[in-house]
Amino acid sequence: MTGQGNIPCIIVDDEPAAHYVLANYIKQSPQLELVFQGYNGVEAMQYLENHSPQLMFLDIDMPEITGIDMLKKLKNPPRTILTTAYSEFALESYEYGVIDYLLKPIYYPRFVKSITRFMELAAPKQAEIAEEKVPEVIYVKVDSDTYPIEVKSILYAQSYGNYVKIFTQKRHYLATITTNDLEKLLPSSLFMRAHKSYIIALDKVDEVYKDSVVIRRNEIPIGITYRRELGEKLQSLRK
Repeated sequence: MTGQGNIPCIIVDDEPAAHYVLANYIKQSPQLELVFQGYNGVEAMQYLENHSPQLMFLDIDMPEITGIDMLKKLKNPPRTILTTAYSEFALESYEYGVIDYLLKPIYYPRFVKSITRFMELAAPKQAEIAEEKVPEVIYVKVDSDTYPIEVKSILYAQSYGNYVKIFTQKRHYLATITTNDLEKLLPSSLFMRAHKSYIIALDKVDEVYKDSVVIRRNEIPIGITYRRELGEKLQSLRK
């Protein structure tokens, strides 16, 4: 094994060429230390039963068990960078610790960008998070009246032209407000635009799929432009 950093990482890939490339890149990264190389998911899972690396480079298309299925079986997978030619599992895989995709052939500048992403997620800027003021209530106009809505009770909101239907744990409101203006009222650490017509409460998401999330049995579409950021936020929230 190679490496001299203090962040233990592993490679799981059935292609020797991929091991060669990634091991070389890791050797050039002083913050990383390569502690294990596995050529299939079974031996990698056996290793992870007794070890807790911080980062895993994982291929999807492997014999015996795929990378995605391996992630599903692991109770606490390490943060994972997929090294693959397949990207169709992007949103679903974020639920299992995936933070980025390195599409083969892997080039060093893209590898560095991926490691930078990992470092930012591993050490979030707590000061910036603390600075955001989270209001207890927001006020919206419904018909001719103004209603207070508890922020923690909001599940999601759906756009209806110049109106927004705000769904809470007890009822919904058809508010005279645009989706953009509502988004500005809600704290970005707790809410995110998941689609041009939807804002969701990140901590209320029950299930994550490739093109949608589920909140209280309601399936909400995910716009393609929001997939990566949404996946990262949900993954960060689960850590």
